[in-house]
Amino acid sequence: MSTGLDTRPSATTYDVEKLVGMIWRGQIRVPHFQRDFRWGREDVIRLFDSIVRGYPVGSLLLWLRPAAKQVLTLGALKIEAPSLDQSLWVVDGQQRIISLANALHEDGARDPRFALSYDLGEERFVPRTAVEDPYVIPLPVLFDLRGVLRWFAVHNEVSADLQDRAFGLTTILRQYPVPAYQVEQENAEVLQDIFDRMNNYGKRLSKAEIFSALFAGEESEQDRTLTIDVIAAHVDERFGFGRIDSDTVLRAILARRGPNPEREIRTEFDDENRRETVEFPREDRDTAFQAGEEALGRAISFLQNDAGVPHFSLLAYRYLLIALTRVFGHFPDPDPANRRLLRRWYWRAALFGPEIFKGSSTGASRALCAKIQPNDLTGSIQNLLNALERPVPPPPELRRFRTNEATAKITLCSWWALEPRDPGTGEPNERARLAECLTDRPTAADAVRYLVPSGLVPDKYRLWAANRLLLPFMEQEEGKVVGAVLAHPPLTMDEGTWSRVLDSHLITPETAALLRDGHVAAFLRARQERLVSELQTFLQRMCEWGFENTPPLGELLLEDLPDDERALPDEESHGAG
Repeated sequence: MSTGLDTRPSATTYDVEKLVGMIWRGQIRVPHFQRDFRWGREDVIRLFDSIVRGYPVGSLLLWLRPAAKQVLTLGALKIEAPSLDQSLWVVDGQQRIISLANALHEDGARDPRFALSYDLGEERFVPRTAVEDPYVIPLPVLFDLRGVLRWFAVHNEVSADLQDRAFGLTTILRQYPVPAYQVEQENAEVLQDIFDRMNNYGKRLSKAEIFSALFAGEESEQDRTLTIDVIAAHVDERFGFGRIDSDTVLRAILARRGPNPEREIRTEFDDENRRETVEFPREDRDTAFQAGEEALGRAISFLQNDAGVPHFSLLAYRYLLIALTRVFGHFPDPDPANRRLLRRWYWRAALFGPEIFKGSSTGASRALCAKIQPNDLTGSIQNLLNALERPVPPPPELRRFRTNEATAKITLCSWWALEPRDPGTGEPNERARLAECLTDRPTAADAVRYLVPSGLVPDKYRLWAANRLLLPFMEQEEGKVVGAVLAHPPLTMDEGTWSRVLDSHLITPETAALLRDGHVAAFLRARQERLVSELQTFLQRMCEWGFENTPPLGELLLEDLPDDERALPDEESHGAG
């Protein structure tokens, strides 16, 4: 049992300028028993909003102890940290420390969670954009007095009042006081106990957090060790698929290694005491994580390029990604015929949902992963398809459209397949723009606009899909309501381009005229009918109902074929007609 702290904590205060300087110089470290970084962009914005308003942001708990030379990874930052006799290790306050260090450093903008600016006109923090606006100052510039001076030397059209506001914000940011407690303690277990008490009482740890704590490795190895959070960041950065939650990443890693992704994790790398089967028994943690990341990446590539699922928020069910990771973990490069069958399986499974399996999502994950057998790609995909041998389900109901529900995610994929175009430019919205719009978002809500304000829609139609539109960005925007824009073509756009814009959103010139003339109910009925038809066409193309699940021809044995289907000798086949 722990005997407590050797000495009482000492109280001190760091201003933000000094605190982030210490972080950037490697004087502040994060111990390996800490959880991964959990904050999203909105959390980071709230932190800075609290600072400029003068609100308290909580105190830090820092542990004084030596630190070895290492390369630190903090968010998007790589820091060459020297060997120190006395450094500060963060026991409580990791989320704030990493947010400050990244958002105020130019390199932090590589991660969308930290790429922030301050809008002088709106007086608020906003996501950073690629196009420079004189009135929207990137946070690293605002934090640096010389940077602000250079900014206004270039953008001298900004009024003196707004310039004064910017200089005032620079002072507030740099001088904001952050209270901290510092403790000196030799026993790391005592600090872990403090951390657990501060973070875990009343909260149930996720499976991924428990796994990360169990297999954290030695402190000296942390600069080169993959974590579940790092894997999630890697695949998001590489594919623009969005931030996959930690539990799904963990289960994907487990699924590659064995048929039950819900198995006991405490003995995962203990060959003697592990009770369940794994296909890579002598694999260590780092090897398993690296191979798991690669398999997860191949599964995501398949979803984006074969199955037409561009983003994590449009994935019908997370357990389908877990099963796909197992497939691509054992079969990195399936042949085209099996890839097509796998696409067919994904979309059929998305329509059926987990209800057909005992135990719902958890049961579905177990059942499907068990169908995937190492060294038998064709048999595995046939097993997956056979697990769905049921009557064809009805298509999703479009009279209730909620972006957090599987039916809406399926519908949105059918809209994405149409390459929805920007009404202002006529250009299709690319996957990268969708990813940018949905940074750190659990659903696709930010990429889905209302055509007509809800208050102007009769109650009967209020939840209909017909009043929604997949449009990540739009050059000509009137708030979040785009119906007025789509009712009138831009003066600079030719008729053919405008027709393609409307068609990409399943709107005809006739239905656009209904909208323009204020016939909201008639417009919604007409568009809903077209949405239903398009969704049915899309699902038939993806699910291929009525097709035999025939394995690739190379997998068929000649003796299994009827006599009249066996191949003729070359000299006979030339004369066959």
